[in-house]
This record gives sequence, structure tokens and C-alpha cells, in this order.
Amino acid sequence: MPPPPLSTPGRRPTTLRDVAEAAGVSIKTVSNVVNDHPHVRPEMRAKVKAFIAELDYRPNGIGRQLRQGRTGLVALALPDLTSPYYGELAAVLVDAARERGLTVLVEQTDGDPDREREVATGFPVRLVDGLVFAPQSLPVEELQQRRDSTPAVLIGEYGEGSGFDRVTIDSVDLGDTAVQHLLGLGRSVVAFLGDKAEASTRPPVVAQRVEGYRRALRRAKVRFDPTLLRPLPEWTRAHGFDGTMALVAARPDVDAIFAANDLVAFGALHALRRLGLRVPQDVAVLGVDDVDEARFAAPTLTSVALDRARMADLALGLLADRLAGHHGPPRLLTVSGDLVVRESTAG
Repeated sequence: MPPPPLSTPGRRPTTLRDVAEAAGVSIKTVSNVVNDHPHVRPEMRAKVKAFIAELDYRPNGIGRQLRQGRTGLVALALPDLTSPYYGELAAVLVDAARERGLTVLVEQTDGDPDREREVATGFPVRLVDGLVFAPQSLPVEELQQRRDSTPAVLIGEYGEGSGFDRVTIDSVDLGDTAVQHLLGLGRSVVAFLGDKAEASTRPPVVAQRVEGYRRALRRAKVRFDPTLLRPLPEWTRAHGFDGTMALVAARPDVDAIFAANDLVAFGALHALRRLGLRVPQDVAVLGVDDVDEARFAAPTLTSVALDRARMADLALGLLADRLAGHHGPPRLLTVSGDLVVRESTAG
């Protein structure tokens, strides 16, 4: 996987926050000095510049753009801020942007195509320098025809062929990793909880996880059983609960559940308790995202962790390149998942 744009090998690059803390001033003051703001006292400018030199701080692409009259605002458009995954992603991206001297404006789209269309066409984020966008339902054809000139980076599995820089998740590998782990425990009836009712309507994230699920089965020479692909209307706790109740009623021999995300897995854990089934002795459960709640579930939840901080850093790096004048073809950076084993599969 290629390294993040504008990153420095070795130690973590010095940030505006590092300089501000060392100099005992605000991040805004350091930003004003870096960007040659006229209303900074000479002695303060000299003090901050001394710490900049001492700490070897190097302004990134976005910071340099502020000297050219940019607003220092970046928009972040996500489907659902009440989702732990997207809430945590927003938090780390806001922190990463703050270290670059940027302010983030957050827009919730609810995955609605009309609201995603508004974001893609520049409303309500017209005054920003750049956009980080996680579309869910807007057709790729519309993204290709986007006329707004604001640099944008897509984050997530959606948007292949859109012509935008993207930070994506290798959900095929993620599904393979999850099911390989469950099969390695000796489980033989592994369900995927979170499919769509019709294979033709699977969005990319679902299609990729199903592909990874099937790849792991093939490698282990386990017969694929389509009845173990269980559809859910949405990836929520409630639907995870209802889906698990229906799954066990239809397939009482199921001994492992690969849940599409951690919320679905939490619902599955509750349903299995309600049914008197033990986790993991009777049914092992594995989720995706490794949200903070996974460490406090009962039992604690095994999950495929996604490095949200790295995703945020990669997205802002791509955006910084565009704002610094990069006009090359769209780039794709991929983040893989790491298995975090806890009680729901380990006992």
C-alpha cells in the first residue's frame, strides 16, 4: 500500500499543536505566524518562529493554501453521526484537521440520495476549501458529472469509477479474515448477517464482504450455503436482534455469526442470550469496525478493527495535495482491517 501523501518517514511530523504547546501560545497564533498574518506582534512572531525552527515544523499543503486566501474550512459529509463508527471517524478527522490548523464543518446526509446530491453539487458546503465525503446511495454516474470545483476525497467502499481520489476499505480481505478466523475455531455453519435481499442490489460494501466470506469458504473447502447469507434492512442493533432470532429459527445448527458491523453483532449477542444460547460455546459472534463499545459488551466482542485515524490522515493528505496544485489522475489508497480477538470467539 502506498504511504500517505505529504508524510515524513520515521517519527511523527511536528504539528501546529506541538509548536503551540512548546511556545505556550494558541494554535491560531502559530497558524497566523506560519501564514504571515500581519496582526502578530514582532516579538511574538520571532518567538514562534524560533520554536518552528527548533521543532522542524514544516507547513503542509493545506496550510500553505491559507496564505492564498482560503478559508481554512473543510467539510465532512457522513451518513449517520449517531452510528458509533461514523461518530468516531468524525472525531478523529476533526482532531487531525485541527492539528493542520483547519476547522471541520460536519454535514449528515442520512444516506439519502437527495442530500448526498446537495453535498456533491456544493450545497450546503460552498464556503469550504475541500470536502471529505462518504456517499452511500448517490449513483456513481452523478459523481462523475459533478460540476463543483471544490477538491473532494471519497472515504469508504463507494465511488469506484467516480474520478475522485478515494480512501477505501479492503472489505473483501476483511470478510475473508473474519470467516477464516471463525472456521479456524472449528465452526462449520457460519452465517453472514447483513446481506441484502437481492444480490443485484448489494451496495459495494456488502458485495465485497460477501465475496470475502465466500473466498474463505472456498479456501477451507467448505460448501457455500446461500441460506446462510441473511439479509437485513439496515445494519442496526434492532435489525441484528431480529435477524438473529430468524436465523436461529431457520437454522438451529448455526454455530458462528459474521455480523456486517458491530451494531449488528450487539443485536445478535442480545438475541442469543434471549434464546439461551451461550457465546461463544454454542455460537461464536464476530463484528466489524471495533467501535469503543465492543470492549464493554457482554461478552466482549471480537471485531475486525478499521484504523479510522489512518483513514482520516490519508484523506486529508490527498486533499492537501489537491489544494497544493496536484492535477494528476485520481488516486486510490486502501486500508485493511486487523482482527481483534475477544471473548465472543475466544471464550
